Parts: sequence; C-alpha cells; structure tokens
Amino acid sequence: MEGDCKVTLFAAADTESKTSRTAAKHGSKLTMVLLGCTLFLAIAAAAFLVFNVHTKKPGRNDDSFDIHHTLRQISNVRAAIHLTGQYNSNIANSVQWINQVDPSHSQGGLELKNNEIVVPKDGLYFVYSQVSFRVSCRSDDSDDDASATSTVHLTHRVRRWSSSFGNDEYRTILHSVRTACQKTASGDADQDGGWYSAVYMGAVFNLNKGDKLKTVTEKMLPNLEEEAGKTFFGVFAL
Repeated sequence: MEGDCKVTLFAAADTESKTSRTAAKHGSKLTMVLLGCTLFLAIAAAAFLVFNVHTKKPGRNDDSFDIHHTLRQISNVRAAIHLTGQYNSNIANSVQWINQVDPSHSQGGLELKNNEIVVPKDGLYFVYSQVSFRVSCRSDDSDDDASATSTVHLTHRVRRWSSSFGNDEYRTILHSVRTACQKTASGDADQDGGWYSAVYMGAVFNLNKGDKLKTVTEKMLPNLEEEAGKTFFGVFAL
C-alpha cells in the first residue's frame, strides 16, 4: 500500500508539473504574440507618420507647399489700405490718390479703383484722411474788400456710395472745415506770409461689400502739400 501511495503521489506531481509547464508555454506564446502585435502597431504608426510627412501631392513640391501656406497666412491678415495724395489738374474737386509709392500699401482685399477705395466685405472699418496745404496769408492794404476775405477756409470730405442707399448717390460720412489763418496787412514777418495747415478726420463705420469711398476737396488743391506723410487717405478693418 505504501508503494502504491508513493506511485500515485509521484504520478500526480508529474501530471501537475506537466500542466504547469504547458501553461507556462502557452503564457509565453501569448506574451510573444502580444509583444509582436505591439511592435507591429508601433512600426505601422511610425510608417504612417513618415508617409504623411514625406508624401507629395501630384504637381506640388515642398517649396510650393510653403508658398501656399504663406499665402494662406497672409490672406488672414486684416484688410487695410493707405494711400498718398498728389495734385492733378485733370481731376476736379479731389486729390489724386496713389498706391504705388512709399508709404502707401494695401492688403486683405481693400483696393484703389478710379480714385476710390472699394470695400471687399461687410464689417466695421476705420476710415481716415488728411490733406495739407500751403496757404498764403498776405493781403493788400489797398484791397477795399480785405475784411470780406480776411480768412482762408479749408474743407475736406469723405463720401460713401453703397447699394444699400437704394439709388445711385454718394453720401458724406466725414466732413471737416478749418480756418487756416487770418489775412493781415501788417508788415510783421511773424504774422505775414505763408502758412502750412492740415485737415484731418477719421471715424468708425459699418460698411458693406462693394461700398466705394472717395474724397472731395473743393478749394486750394493747387496748394496741396505732396510731401510724404502730409496728405493721405486710408481704411482698415476692425
């Protein structure tokens, strides 16, 4: 009986040992499979990223991609235009606005057409303008009407055309009048002679796509100051 018991115990132990070894083998295989899957996924992910970085669409190279990306960034810049002015005897009652010389510039769709600024889309815009003049403040003692013409008035306006008005007309949105000087018959050099004067105005407006803005200056245009920074017209989006 004792011998039978020992055989039985050894047999049971051997069976348990085999079962453990089998389970260990299965566990090892499972671990290897999981590690293999993980490695495969990591390689696939890395390959996907490399593919996305280096893949080029037909007809596009890296340089053109950079250019298009830059253009998209520029297109997101707020619309703005700044024009400089000069006198043109062929243009009645207005400064001639130009955008081809420093410090003039334009971006975001605002543009100069037919001496007017055209608005690219609906929104709030700050509109501003300045004109500067050389004004003569001399008067003649013998002028009987000197008292009636003793002052020089400078006027400047910005007018708006919009389809929302319902008819083909311009409406004044900015208007400024300034008395530049008082003429004097005195021989005092400090009071007599030339004056330099500027008229500036600016305000915020809700403008529509396609609106047009122009300036009107009815007098003193031949005396316009054309030096950079003295006469300008501009708009920028808020």
